[in-house]
Amino acid sequence: MLELKDVKKSFDGVTVLENMSLEIEDGEIVSILGPSGCGKTTLLNLILGILDADSGFIIYNGEDMTRVPMEKRGFNIVFQDYALFPNLNVYQNITYGLRNNPKISTEEEVKDLIHLLGLEEHLNKRIGQLSGGQKQRVALARTMVMKPKILLLDEPLSALDGVIKESIKDRIKTIAKEFHLTTIIVTHDPEEALTLSDRVMIINEGKIAQFGKPEEIINTPEDNFVKKFILNQLEIKKNNIYTLFASQFQEQIQVS
Repeated sequence: MLELKDVKKSFDGVTVLENMSLEIEDGEIVSILGPSGCGKTTLLNLILGILDADSGFIIYNGEDMTRVPMEKRGFNIVFQDYALFPNLNVYQNITYGLRNNPKISTEEEVKDLIHLLGLEEHLNKRIGQLSGGQKQRVALARTMVMKPKILLLDEPLSALDGVIKESIKDRIKTIAKEFHLTTIIVTHDPEEALTLSDRVMIINEGKIAQFGKPEEIINTPEDNFVKKFILNQLEIKKNNIYTLFASQFQEQIQVS
């Protein structure tokens, strides 16, 4: 379990996260959702260890990780721009981290992961020859061969569209369940958060506005901010999640 207890973070005297407390279960997929500047990327960077908290505690399976350096936490991230090496082919990118840690994953485990992500036919290609969806799968594979304790994803679907986006969503869910891997996703997209996650955390001005299952967010929003934020975004998207949930959500607002 990952726990944050009263975590606070400020920049130049401006509070970005205030007394943030939460628990994320092992194997759970959690999306962090909120408007620009609300603190969601800061929260991701605190968990990863890129940033240090001003106060509070970050605990993983009972161990205090608050001051543990990033490279010793055993967490890993897939960045929004994938951060792949253009001078290496797909297979070399996937196995890059194993150069200094060859015992983390066996050759058979690497092969199984490549198969799971459907990358067999692309192994000898350069990164510049790949589509956005293929690059995302390579980035996932490169992270997964290192067997992270927690997988962090920063806007993993923002550059993808349509069928490719749905395919990557399915693969993320498959990986999380197959490896019982705690997965935390930062996104600005309610459709992505509500259809991909076991639970969704909505942040407003550095505080948790609501943290619950997708159906709870839709059917029992905790305040007017959650109502307006989700409904406005869904009306803009006018996609699958709108079709599934918006009529229920509008009824909820009318009753409230």
